[in-house]
Amino acid sequence: MTAIIVRSVIVIGILILIHELGHFLLARWAGVGVERFSIGFGPVLLRWRGRETEYCLSAIPLGGYVKMMGEENPLESATPMPWDPAKAFALKPLWARFLIVFAGPGMNFVLAAVIFMIVLGAIGRPVWPAVIGRVTEGTPAATVGLRTADRVVAVDGRPVEYWEDLDRAVAASGGRPLELTVQRDGTQLKVTVMPRPTAVRDPIFKEERTVWDVGAGPRLVPQIGAVSPSSPAEKAGIQPGDLVVAVSGQPVFTPDELMQAIQKRPGQSFELTVERAGKPETVMVTANRVKEKGPLGQEQEVGRIGVSIVTRTVSYAPYSPPAAVWYGVVRTWDMTVLTTKGFWKIVSGQIPLSNLGGPVQIASEIGRQADEGLASLAVFTAVISVNLAVLNLLPVPMLDGGHLLFFLIEGVLGRPLSVRKRELAQQVGFVLLMLIMVLALYNDLVRIDAFRIFK
Repeated sequence: MTAIIVRSVIVIGILILIHELGHFLLARWAGVGVERFSIGFGPVLLRWRGRETEYCLSAIPLGGYVKMMGEENPLESATPMPWDPAKAFALKPLWARFLIVFAGPGMNFVLAAVIFMIVLGAIGRPVWPAVIGRVTEGTPAATVGLRTADRVVAVDGRPVEYWEDLDRAVAASGGRPLELTVQRDGTQLKVTVMPRPTAVRDPIFKEERTVWDVGAGPRLVPQIGAVSPSSPAEKAGIQPGDLVVAVSGQPVFTPDELMQAIQKRPGQSFELTVERAGKPETVMVTANRVKEKGPLGQEQEVGRIGVSIVTRTVSYAPYSPPAAVWYGVVRTWDMTVLTTKGFWKIVSGQIPLSNLGGPVQIASEIGRQADEGLASLAVFTAVISVNLAVLNLLPVPMLDGGHLLFFLIEGVLGRPLSVRKRELAQQVGFVLLMLIMVLALYNDLVRIDAFRIFK
Protein backbone atom coordinates (compact mmCIF):
# COMPACT_ATOMS: atom_id res chain seq x y z
CA MET A 1 0.00 0.00 0.00
CA THR A 2 2.83 2.41 0.86
CA ALA A 3 4.45 1.75 -2.51
CA ILE A 4 1.18 2.52 -4.32
CA ILE A 5 0.78 5.79 -2.41
CA VAL A 6 4.36 6.84 -3.15
CA ARG A 7 4.04 6.00 -6.85
CA SER A 8 0.73 7.84 -7.08
CA VAL A 9 2.10 10.96 -5.39
CA ILE A 10 5.07 10.97 -7.79
CA VAL A 11 2.93 10.52 -10.92
CA ILE A 12 0.27 13.03 -9.89
CA GLY A 13 3.00 15.41 -8.70
CA ILE A 14 4.68 15.31 -12.12
CA LEU A 15 1.38 16.02 -13.89
CA ILE A 16 0.62 18.94 -11.57
CA LEU A 17 4.16 20.32 -11.89
CA ILE A 18 4.01 20.25 -15.70
CA HIS A 19 0.55 21.84 -15.70
CA GLU A 20 1.46 24.70 -13.38
CA LEU A 21 4.81 25.15 -15.11
CA GLY A 22 2.88 25.93 -18.29
CA HIS A 23 1.04 28.78 -16.58
CA PHE A 24 4.27 29.97 -14.90
CA LEU A 25 6.46 30.03 -18.01
CA LEU A 26 3.86 31.77 -20.19
CA ALA A 27 3.21 34.32 -17.44
CA ARG A 28 6.92 35.09 -17.24
CA TRP A 29 7.16 35.25 -21.04
CA ALA A 30 4.26 37.74 -21.15
CA GLY A 31 5.83 39.90 -18.43
CA VAL A 32 3.37 38.97 -15.69
CA GLY A 33 4.74 38.84 -12.15
CA VAL A 34 4.23 35.60 -10.22
CA GLU A 35 3.80 35.86 -6.45
CA ARG A 36 3.57 32.15 -5.64
CA PHE A 37 4.13 28.84 -7.44
CA SER A 38 2.60 25.99 -5.41
CA ILE A 39 2.49 22.24 -5.93
CA GLY A 40 -0.40 21.01 -3.79
CA PHE A 41 -2.95 22.82 -1.65
CA GLY A 42 -3.38 23.39 2.05
CA PRO A 43 -0.65 23.73 4.70
CA VAL A 44 2.79 24.52 3.27
CA LEU A 45 5.33 21.79 3.95
CA LEU A 46 8.31 23.39 2.25
CA ARG A 47 8.91 26.84 0.84
CA TRP A 48 11.73 28.85 -0.61
CA ARG A 49 11.81 32.33 -2.11
CA GLY A 50 13.27 33.38 -5.42
CA ARG A 51 13.95 36.89 -6.58
CA GLU A 52 10.24 37.57 -7.09
CA THR A 53 8.34 34.30 -6.57
CA GLU A 54 7.71 32.14 -3.51
CA TYR A 55 7.89 28.41 -4.36
CA CYS A 56 5.84 26.05 -2.17
CA LEU A 57 5.24 22.36 -1.67
CA SER A 58 1.90 21.91 0.11
CA ALA A 59 0.29 19.04 1.98
CA ILE A 60 -2.62 18.06 -0.32
CA PRO A 61 -1.15 16.72 -3.60
CA LEU A 62 -4.37 16.96 -5.62
CA GLY A 63 -3.63 20.13 -7.51
CA GLY A 64 -1.58 23.28 -7.49
CA TYR A 65 -1.73 26.92 -8.44
CA VAL A 66 0.21 29.88 -9.77
CA LYS A 67 -0.74 33.15 -8.06
CA MET A 68 -0.04 35.99 -10.46
CA MET A 69 0.22 39.67 -9.68
CA GLY A 70 -2.90 41.68 -10.39
CA GLU A 71 -5.22 38.82 -11.28
CA GLU A 72 -8.14 41.20 -10.70
CA ASN A 73 -8.37 44.46 -12.63
CA PRO A 74 -7.33 47.35 -10.34
CA LEU A 75 -10.12 49.47 -11.86
CA GLU A 76 -12.61 47.03 -10.33
CA SER A 77 -10.99 47.06 -6.87
CA ALA A 78 -11.50 49.62 -4.13
CA THR A 79 -8.02 49.09 -2.66
CA PRO A 80 -4.70 50.01 -4.28
CA MET A 81 -2.57 47.11 -5.46
CA PRO A 82 1.07 46.91 -4.22
CA TRP A 83 2.62 45.80 -7.51
CA ASP A 84 3.95 47.28 -10.72
CA PRO A 85 0.98 47.73 -13.15
CA ALA A 86 3.25 46.55 -15.96
CA LYS A 87 3.34 43.12 -14.30
CA ALA A 88 -0.42 42.86 -13.68
CA PHE A 89 -2.13 39.86 -15.28
CA ALA A 90 -5.48 41.67 -15.64
CA LEU A 91 -3.87 44.57 -17.53
CA LYS A 92 -2.28 42.38 -20.19
CA PRO A 93 -3.89 42.04 -23.65
CA LEU A 94 -6.69 39.51 -23.94
CA TRP A 95 -4.64 37.21 -26.20
CA ALA A 96 -1.80 37.08 -23.63
CA ARG A 97 -4.15 36.21 -20.78
CA PHE A 98 -5.78 33.54 -22.93
CA LEU A 99 -2.40 31.93 -23.72
CA ILE A 100 -1.28 32.02 -20.08
CA VAL A 101 -4.41 30.17 -18.94
CA PHE A 102 -4.36 27.72 -21.86
CA ALA A 103 -0.68 26.93 -21.27
CA GLY A 104 -1.47 24.67 -18.29
CA PRO A 105 -3.62 22.16 -20.19
CA GLY A 106 -1.41 22.71 -23.23
CA MET A 107 1.66 21.49 -21.32
CA ASN A 108 -0.26 18.35 -20.29
CA PHE A 109 -0.93 17.63 -23.97
CA VAL A 110 2.77 18.19 -24.73
CA LEU A 111 3.81 15.87 -21.89
CA ALA A 112 1.52 13.12 -23.19
CA ALA A 113 2.85 13.49 -26.74
CA VAL A 114 6.48 13.38 -25.55
CA ILE A 115 5.84 10.25 -23.46
CA PHE A 116 4.16 8.51 -26.39
CA MET A 117 7.03 9.51 -28.68
CA ILE A 118 9.67 8.13 -26.31
CA VAL A 119 7.84 4.86 -25.65
CA LEU A 120 7.02 4.27 -29.33
CA GLY A 121 10.57 5.07 -30.39
CA ALA A 122 12.46 3.24 -27.64
CA ILE A 123 10.17 0.27 -26.98
CA GLY A 124 7.56 0.34 -29.70
CA ARG A 125 3.96 -0.72 -30.05
CA PRO A 126 2.68 -4.17 -29.06
CA VAL A 127 2.38 -6.44 -32.09
CA TRP A 128 1.12 -9.95 -32.69
CA PRO A 129 1.93 -12.39 -35.51
CA ALA A 130 -0.56 -12.75 -38.37
CA VAL A 131 -1.76 -16.11 -37.04
CA ILE A 132 -5.45 -16.88 -37.35
CA GLY A 133 -7.39 -17.69 -34.20
CA ARG A 134 -11.14 -18.10 -34.56
CA VAL A 135 -12.72 -18.64 -37.97
CA THR A 136 -16.44 -17.90 -37.82
CA GLU A 137 -18.73 -20.29 -39.64
CA GLY A 138 -20.42 -19.00 -42.78
CA THR A 139 -17.90 -16.18 -43.30
CA PRO A 140 -15.60 -15.61 -46.31
CA ALA A 141 -12.65 -17.03 -44.33
CA ALA A 142 -14.52 -20.25 -43.57
CA THR A 143 -15.74 -20.55 -47.17
CA VAL A 144 -12.19 -20.56 -48.58
CA GLY A 145 -10.99 -23.04 -45.95
CA LEU A 146 -8.91 -20.86 -43.59
CA ARG A 147 -8.22 -22.57 -40.25
CA THR A 148 -7.08 -21.78 -36.74
CA ALA A 149 -3.25 -21.58 -36.54
CA ASP A 150 -2.88 -20.61 -40.24
CA ARG A 151 -0.23 -17.90 -40.63
CA VAL A 152 -0.84 -15.26 -43.32
CA VAL A 153 2.52 -14.34 -44.85
CA ALA A 154 1.38 -12.13 -47.76
CA VAL A 155 -1.63 -10.22 -49.12
CA ASP A 156 -1.73 -9.74 -52.90
CA GLY A 157 1.97 -10.59 -52.97
CA ARG A 158 2.96 -8.01 -50.35
CA PRO A 159 4.64 -9.52 -47.27
CA VAL A 160 2.70 -9.51 -44.00
CA GLU A 161 4.61 -9.56 -40.71
CA TYR A 162 2.04 -8.65 -38.08
CA TRP A 163 -1.71 -8.98 -37.70
CA GLU A 164 -2.05 -5.21 -37.98
CA ASP A 165 -0.68 -5.48 -41.55
CA LEU A 166 -3.41 -7.96 -42.46
CA ASP A 167 -6.04 -5.88 -40.67
CA ARG A 168 -4.96 -2.78 -42.58
CA ALA A 169 -5.09 -4.59 -45.92
CA VAL A 170 -8.62 -5.89 -45.27
CA ALA A 171 -9.82 -2.47 -44.06
CA ALA A 172 -8.45 -0.78 -47.20
CA SER A 173 -9.83 -3.39 -49.60
CA GLY A 174 -13.17 -1.68 -50.11
CA GLY A 175 -14.66 -5.16 -50.64
CA ARG A 176 -12.42 -6.22 -53.51
CA PRO A 177 -11.03 -9.80 -53.52
CA LEU A 178 -7.72 -10.35 -51.68
CA GLU A 179 -5.22 -13.11 -52.43
CA LEU A 180 -3.80 -14.45 -49.17
CA THR A 181 -0.62 -16.49 -49.02
CA VAL A 182 -1.03 -18.83 -46.06
CA GLN A 183 1.51 -21.02 -44.31
CA ARG A 184 0.07 -24.26 -42.90
CA ASP A 185 1.98 -27.27 -41.53
CA GLY A 186 5.18 -26.25 -43.30
CA THR A 187 3.57 -25.68 -46.70
CA GLN A 188 2.22 -22.59 -48.44
CA LEU A 189 -1.10 -22.21 -50.21
CA LYS A 190 -2.96 -19.33 -51.76
CA VAL A 191 -6.62 -18.52 -51.30
CA THR A 192 -8.76 -15.66 -52.58
CA VAL A 193 -11.11 -14.19 -50.03
CA MET A 194 -13.83 -11.56 -50.50
CA PRO A 195 -14.16 -9.15 -47.53
CA ARG A 196 -17.69 -8.26 -46.53
CA PRO A 197 -19.13 -5.36 -44.50
CA THR A 198 -19.67 -6.34 -40.87
CA ALA A 199 -21.21 -4.42 -37.95
CA VAL A 200 -18.99 -4.39 -34.86
CA ARG A 201 -19.43 -2.78 -31.44
CA ASP A 202 -16.89 -0.39 -30.00
CA PRO A 203 -15.53 -2.06 -26.82
CA ILE A 204 -15.45 1.23 -24.89
CA PHE A 205 -18.63 3.10 -25.80
CA LYS A 206 -20.58 0.13 -27.23
CA GLU A 207 -21.30 2.03 -30.46
CA GLU A 208 -21.85 0.11 -33.68
CA ARG A 209 -19.83 0.77 -36.83
CA THR A 210 -19.36 -1.05 -40.10
CA VAL A 211 -15.96 -2.45 -41.13
CA TRP A 212 -14.65 -4.74 -43.85
CA ASP A 213 -14.06 -8.20 -42.46
CA VAL A 214 -13.29 -11.75 -43.63
CA GLY A 215 -14.54 -13.56 -40.55
CA ALA A 216 -11.17 -14.50 -39.08
CA GLY A 217 -9.69 -13.05 -35.90
CA PRO A 218 -6.13 -13.00 -34.54
CA ARG A 219 -4.82 -15.70 -32.25
CA LEU A 220 -4.34 -13.68 -29.08
CA VAL A 221 -4.42 -14.65 -25.41
CA PRO A 222 -6.85 -12.77 -23.15
CA GLN A 223 -5.24 -11.96 -19.80
CA ILE A 224 -6.80 -10.84 -16.52
CA GLY A 225 -5.48 -7.36 -15.79
CA ALA A 226 -7.17 -6.66 -12.46
CA VAL A 227 -9.78 -8.27 -10.20
CA SER A 228 -12.27 -6.14 -8.26
CA PRO A 229 -12.58 -6.82 -4.52
CA SER A 230 -15.54 -9.04 -3.51
CA SER A 231 -16.37 -9.63 -7.19
CA PRO A 232 -17.50 -12.99 -8.62
CA ALA A 233 -14.01 -13.34 -10.10
CA GLU A 234 -12.29 -12.89 -6.74
CA LYS A 235 -14.69 -15.34 -5.07
CA ALA A 236 -13.90 -17.87 -7.80
CA GLY A 237 -10.15 -17.53 -7.21
CA ILE A 238 -9.31 -15.76 -10.46
CA GLN A 239 -6.05 -13.82 -10.17
CA PRO A 240 -4.42 -10.92 -12.07
CA GLY A 241 -2.11 -12.36 -14.73
CA ASP A 242 -4.26 -15.43 -15.42
CA LEU A 243 -4.43 -16.31 -19.12
CA VAL A 244 -7.96 -17.28 -20.14
CA VAL A 245 -8.04 -19.99 -22.80
CA ALA A 246 -11.68 -21.18 -22.73
CA VAL A 247 -15.19 -20.38 -21.48
CA SER A 248 -17.42 -23.39 -20.84
CA GLY A 249 -14.99 -25.50 -22.82
CA GLN A 250 -15.07 -23.22 -25.88
CA PRO A 251 -11.73 -21.61 -26.83
CA VAL A 252 -11.47 -17.82 -26.71
CA PHE A 253 -8.81 -16.10 -28.79
CA THR A 254 -9.24 -12.39 -28.03
CA PRO A 255 -10.21 -10.16 -25.08
CA ASP A 256 -13.32 -9.16 -27.03
CA GLU A 257 -14.41 -12.79 -27.39
CA LEU A 258 -13.91 -13.35 -23.66
CA MET A 259 -15.88 -10.21 -22.80
CA GLN A 260 -18.75 -11.23 -25.09
CA ALA A 261 -18.79 -14.76 -23.68
CA ILE A 262 -19.17 -13.37 -20.15
CA GLN A 263 -21.77 -10.80 -21.18
CA LYS A 264 -23.95 -13.54 -22.70
CA ARG A 265 -24.18 -15.31 -19.32
CA PRO A 266 -25.86 -12.93 -16.81
CA GLY A 267 -26.62 -14.76 -13.60
CA GLN A 268 -25.19 -18.02 -14.94
CA SER A 269 -22.45 -20.22 -13.50
CA PHE A 270 -19.85 -21.39 -15.99
CA GLU A 271 -16.31 -22.71 -16.21
CA LEU A 272 -13.30 -20.58 -17.03
CA THR A 273 -10.17 -22.42 -18.11
CA VAL A 274 -7.12 -20.37 -17.22
CA GLU A 275 -3.39 -20.85 -17.50
CA ARG A 276 -1.50 -19.91 -14.34
CA ALA A 277 2.25 -20.36 -13.91
CA GLY A 278 2.24 -22.48 -17.06
CA LYS A 279 -0.39 -24.91 -15.76
CA PRO A 280 -4.08 -25.11 -16.82
CA GLU A 281 -6.72 -24.68 -14.12
CA THR A 282 -10.50 -24.67 -14.26
CA VAL A 283 -12.56 -22.38 -12.03
CA MET A 284 -16.32 -22.00 -11.67
CA VAL A 285 -17.61 -18.42 -11.68
CA THR A 286 -21.12 -16.95 -11.48
CA ALA A 287 -21.65 -13.71 -13.42
CA ASN A 288 -23.56 -10.82 -11.89
CA ARG A 289 -26.59 -9.42 -13.67
CA VAL A 290 -25.93 -5.86 -14.83
CA LYS A 291 -28.23 -3.62 -16.88
CA GLU A 292 -26.70 -1.39 -19.52
CA LYS A 293 -27.80 0.51 -22.60
CA GLY A 294 -27.56 -1.32 -25.91
CA PRO A 295 -26.42 0.18 -29.25
CA LEU A 296 -29.92 1.54 -29.95
CA GLY A 297 -30.39 2.96 -26.45
CA GLN A 298 -32.46 0.04 -25.21
CA GLU A 299 -31.74 -1.42 -21.78
CA GLN A 300 -30.34 -4.94 -21.75
CA GLU A 301 -29.00 -7.34 -19.15
CA VAL A 302 -25.40 -8.53 -19.40
CA GLY A 303 -23.03 -10.60 -17.30
CA ARG A 304 -20.12 -9.15 -15.35
CA ILE A 305 -17.55 -10.92 -13.17
CA GLY A 306 -15.51 -7.90 -12.03
CA VAL A 307 -12.30 -8.11 -14.04
CA SER A 308 -10.39 -5.97 -16.49
CA ILE A 309 -9.27 -7.87 -19.56
CA VAL A 310 -6.09 -7.13 -21.49
CA THR A 311 -4.12 -8.88 -24.22
CA ARG A 312 -0.92 -10.66 -23.35
CA THR A 313 1.77 -8.87 -25.26
CA VAL A 314 3.99 -11.10 -27.37
CA SER A 315 6.51 -8.59 -28.70
CA TYR A 316 7.08 -4.92 -29.50
CA ALA A 317 8.02 -3.22 -32.77
CA PRO A 318 9.70 0.20 -32.36
CA TYR A 319 9.07 3.08 -34.75
CA SER A 320 11.81 5.09 -36.42
CA PRO A 321 12.38 8.50 -34.75
CA PRO A 322 10.35 10.48 -37.33
CA ALA A 323 7.52 7.94 -37.20
CA ALA A 324 7.62 7.93 -33.38
CA VAL A 325 7.19 11.71 -33.33
CA TRP A 326 4.28 11.52 -35.76
CA TYR A 327 2.50 8.67 -34.03
CA GLY A 328 3.12 10.26 -30.63
CA VAL A 329 1.09 13.26 -31.79
CA VAL A 330 -1.53 10.97 -33.35
CA ARG A 331 -1.89 8.93 -30.15
CA THR A 332 -2.30 12.14 -28.13
CA TRP A 333 -4.99 13.40 -30.50
CA ASP A 334 -6.82 10.06 -30.49
CA MET A 335 -6.75 9.97 -26.68
CA THR A 336 -8.03 13.56 -26.55
CA VAL A 337 -10.98 12.70 -28.80
CA LEU A 338 -11.69 9.56 -26.78
CA THR A 339 -11.57 11.45 -23.46
CA THR A 340 -13.76 14.29 -24.73
CA LYS A 341 -16.27 11.78 -26.04
CA GLY A 342 -16.29 9.98 -22.71
CA PHE A 343 -16.93 13.19 -20.76
CA TRP A 344 -19.77 14.11 -23.11
CA LYS A 345 -21.40 10.69 -22.75
CA ILE A 346 -21.22 10.94 -18.95
CA VAL A 347 -22.71 14.47 -18.96
CA SER A 348 -25.47 13.47 -21.42
CA GLY A 349 -26.35 10.36 -19.44
CA GLN A 350 -25.27 7.87 -22.11
CA ILE A 351 -22.72 6.43 -19.68
CA PRO A 352 -23.70 5.89 -16.01
CA LEU A 353 -22.11 8.21 -13.46
CA SER A 354 -20.86 5.08 -11.68
CA ASN A 355 -18.10 4.91 -14.32
CA LEU A 356 -16.57 8.11 -12.93
CA GLY A 357 -13.36 7.32 -11.07
CA GLY A 358 -11.51 9.26 -8.39
CA PRO A 359 -8.15 9.27 -6.60
CA VAL A 360 -8.50 5.74 -5.22
CA GLN A 361 -9.10 4.22 -8.64
CA ILE A 362 -6.28 6.26 -10.18
CA ALA A 363 -3.88 5.22 -7.42
CA SER A 364 -4.89 1.57 -7.82
CA GLU A 365 -4.31 1.69 -11.57
CA ILE A 366 -0.97 3.46 -11.12
CA GLY A 367 0.11 0.63 -8.83
CA ARG A 368 -0.99 -2.02 -11.32
CA GLN A 369 0.73 -0.31 -14.25
CA ALA A 370 3.92 0.14 -12.23
CA ASP A 371 3.93 -3.60 -11.50
CA GLU A 372 3.79 -4.27 -15.25
CA GLY A 373 6.85 -2.12 -15.92
CA LEU A 374 8.10 1.39 -16.51
CA ALA A 375 6.72 1.52 -20.08
CA SER A 376 3.19 0.68 -18.93
CA LEU A 377 3.38 3.27 -16.16
CA ALA A 378 4.68 5.90 -18.61
CA VAL A 379 1.85 5.27 -21.07
CA PHE A 380 -0.73 5.43 -18.27
CA THR A 381 0.82 8.72 -17.13
CA ALA A 382 0.35 10.06 -20.67
CA VAL A 383 -3.30 8.95 -20.63
CA ILE A 384 -3.93 10.65 -17.27
CA SER A 385 -2.15 13.78 -18.56
CA VAL A 386 -4.59 13.98 -21.49
CA ASN A 387 -7.52 13.42 -19.13
CA LEU A 388 -6.25 16.21 -16.87
CA ALA A 389 -5.90 18.56 -19.84
CA VAL A 390 -9.40 17.86 -21.16
CA LEU A 391 -10.92 18.12 -17.67
CA ASN A 392 -9.29 21.51 -17.13
CA LEU A 393 -10.59 22.78 -20.48
CA LEU A 394 -14.22 22.09 -19.58
CA PRO A 395 -16.12 25.41 -19.52
CA VAL A 396 -16.67 25.24 -15.76
CA PRO A 397 -15.79 28.21 -13.54
CA MET A 398 -12.87 27.43 -11.21
CA LEU A 399 -11.24 25.44 -14.03
CA ASP A 400 -8.99 26.84 -16.77
CA GLY A 401 -11.79 26.28 -19.26
CA GLY A 402 -14.07 28.55 -17.22
CA HIS A 403 -11.50 31.36 -17.37
CA LEU A 404 -11.10 30.83 -21.11
CA LEU A 405 -14.87 31.08 -21.46
CA PHE A 406 -14.82 34.41 -19.61
CA PHE A 407 -12.12 35.63 -21.99
CA LEU A 408 -14.19 34.60 -25.03
CA ILE A 409 -17.18 36.49 -23.62
CA GLU A 410 -14.94 39.49 -23.01
CA GLY A 411 -13.73 39.30 -26.60
CA VAL A 412 -17.31 39.26 -27.91
CA LEU A 413 -18.65 41.98 -25.59
CA GLY A 414 -15.54 44.14 -25.69
CA ARG A 415 -15.47 44.25 -21.88
CA PRO A 416 -15.17 41.69 -19.07
CA LEU A 417 -18.17 40.40 -17.15
CA SER A 418 -18.90 42.27 -13.95
CA VAL A 419 -17.16 41.22 -10.74
CA ARG A 420 -20.50 40.10 -9.25
CA LYS A 421 -21.28 37.81 -12.19
CA ARG A 422 -17.80 36.31 -12.13
CA GLU A 423 -18.00 35.71 -8.39
CA LEU A 424 -21.40 34.02 -8.74
CA ALA A 425 -20.09 31.82 -11.55
CA GLN A 426 -17.06 30.88 -9.44
CA GLN A 427 -19.32 29.88 -6.55
CA VAL A 428 -21.46 27.69 -8.83
CA GLY A 429 -18.34 26.15 -10.32
CA PHE A 430 -16.91 25.41 -6.87
CA VAL A 431 -20.10 23.62 -5.79
CA LEU A 432 -20.19 21.64 -9.05
CA LEU A 433 -16.55 20.55 -8.67
CA MET A 434 -17.13 19.51 -5.06
CA LEU A 435 -20.13 17.40 -6.12
CA ILE A 436 -18.08 15.72 -8.86
CA MET A 437 -15.23 15.00 -6.42
CA VAL A 438 -17.61 13.54 -3.83
CA LEU A 439 -19.29 11.37 -6.48
CA ALA A 440 -15.95 10.12 -7.82
CA LEU A 441 -14.76 9.28 -4.30
CA TYR A 442 -18.06 7.53 -3.54
CA ASN A 443 -17.67 5.41 -6.69
CA ASP A 444 -14.13 4.52 -5.60
CA LEU A 445 -15.35 3.40 -2.19
CA VAL A 446 -18.12 1.32 -3.77
CA ARG A 447 -15.59 -0.41 -6.05
CA ILE A 448 -13.47 -1.47 -3.08
CA ASP A 449 -16.60 -2.42 -1.11
CA ALA A 450 -15.74 0.05 1.66
CA PHE A 451 -19.38 0.17 2.82
CA ARG A 452 -19.54 -3.53 3.69
CA ILE A 453 -19.26 -2.64 7.40
CA PHE A 454 -22.77 -1.15 7.19
CA LYS A 455 -24.29 -4.30 5.69
